[in-house]
Amino acid sequence: MDFTHSPRARELLARLQGFLEEHVQPNEMRYHEQVSEAGRWGEVPLLGQLQALARNAGLWNLFLPPPTTHGPGLTNLEYAPLCEAMGRIHWSSQVFNCSAPDTGNMETLERFGTDAQKREWLEPLLAGEIRSAFAMTEPAVASSDATNIETAIRRDGDDYLINGRKWWTSGAGDERCRIFILMGKTDPTAPRHRQQSMILVPRDTPGVRILRPLSVFGYDDAPHGHMEILFEDVRVPAQNILLGEGRGFEIAQARLGPGRIHHCMRLIGLAERALEAMCRRAKGRVAFGKPLAEQGVTLERIAESRILIDQARLLTLRAAWMMDTVGNKAAKAEIAMIKVVAPNMACQVIDWAIQLHGAAGVSQDFALAASYAHARKTRLADGPDEVHRAQIGKLELARYA
Repeated sequence: MDFTHSPRARELLARLQGFLEEHVQPNEMRYHEQVSEAGRWGEVPLLGQLQALARNAGLWNLFLPPPTTHGPGLTNLEYAPLCEAMGRIHWSSQVFNCSAPDTGNMETLERFGTDAQKREWLEPLLAGEIRSAFAMTEPAVASSDATNIETAIRRDGDDYLINGRKWWTSGAGDERCRIFILMGKTDPTAPRHRQQSMILVPRDTPGVRILRPLSVFGYDDAPHGHMEILFEDVRVPAQNILLGEGRGFEIAQARLGPGRIHHCMRLIGLAERALEAMCRRAKGRVAFGKPLAEQGVTLERIAESRILIDQARLLTLRAAWMMDTVGNKAAKAEIAMIKVVAPNMACQVIDWAIQLHGAAGVSQDFALAASYAHARKTRLADGPDEVHRAQIGKLELARYA
């Protein structure tokens, strides 16, 4: 295994870091101010300005793996350090059109969409003209088992009728969100993993009703948002189905693999930033007659943070390398492992950083509280820890069959 960055990745990383330092970091507060000025869910002028700069700089659609004609076509291993750099500021991936759930939705449309579906939805997503959402999780069932979903997709002539309730539909809050990829059941009597289908639902379709935004420890993640949505007799053309009836679970597995590793890459960047904040605070504050940096517990936590971050990064790079060399399916154990390791690591490092900052650490004066909320949420997003641990255990036991 060779995790040395390719010349192309090194060149893009240098340009990306320069862009972040020049254009994004100085505008962190301005971004949040404009979100509030836009009524939480409106368009943020700064974001559009930064996106135009990023496109002109050739830092656009970096996430799409080969083969693709819509970006540089980086491998997972090449994209890893870029994604980590973007992860340092939670909202910055939007600047480069590399944010979830659009990334997963664009990959889904590119891989499984028809030519007509690509023209109507993929092209404007790739151009950053619209945003999208992924509607799978439901409040009435344990959605960690996707076969539990109850939303009905029923054929009615040349259309499908959709009825159900979804929540944690991330991205649906943004007024630029124009399309949902929805997962529901087309045939409850089919074999367990052939009951589900995915279908494209334009947001403005009659019967689509956004009930409320959900918060994470009080954070609404505006203008992105996590919405609860009711679908009542929503009628869409039959050609909006993706890949055909009964293929939803198959698409979900293909979609979630890359998304999970992107989460982990970004969390490593978030944890690195928390460790930097911890070190600066430790060097600059005095308690009980000596700098915090000279307190034994502080040194221990800084050291342990460095160990945890580097361990998570190496495991993530290994998973990325395996996805590139043997494919996502063969790398499923490695993807599951990093999905457990990275969020837990980030939660721990950020928690120690908060503790070192004292009361300031839980305030709005630092990004640590919001970072912790995001990291803790990711222990549930794209499957909870317990599901991934169960899969890892089964795969390990299978070696002894």
